[in-house]
Formats: sequence, structure tokens, C-alpha cells
Amino acid sequence: MSNEDRSAFLKEVQARFDKKLKENEISILEYWKEQLDRIQAMKPEGIASLQLQIKKVSEMMANRIKILKKV
Repeated sequence: MSNEDRSAFLKEVQARFDKKLKENEISILEYWKEQLDRIQAMKPEGIASLQLQIKKVSEMMANRIKILKKV
């Protein structure tokens, strides 16, 4: 395999990797946006209820981060 072939291969792999990374980031952001949209749509009766829902989402995010750090 020549240097040009390797270079082309590496560029292709990098492009696929970047595309997959971008798709994953979009997917993650869509998921968390959906969680926040649910809270917004709830119309909580008071600040305590709203804080509870925000805390729930925060805990979900913390759990996800913890799982990802283990891998």
C-alpha cells in the first residue's frame, strides 16, 4: 500500500468517524431536548414541582455520565 493510498484511506476513515461522532452528538442533544420539552409542557403548579423535575433530569444526566466514564 503506497503512502497516497494510506493517506486516502486515513482521510476516509477520519471522515466516517467525524460523521458518526456528529450523528451521535445530534442524537444525544435531541434526547435531552425532549426531556426538557416534557418539563416545559408539564405546566407545574409551583416552583417545587419544577425543581423536582429539573433534579430528575439532572440525575438522569449524572447517571449517564457515570456509565460512560466506566466504559
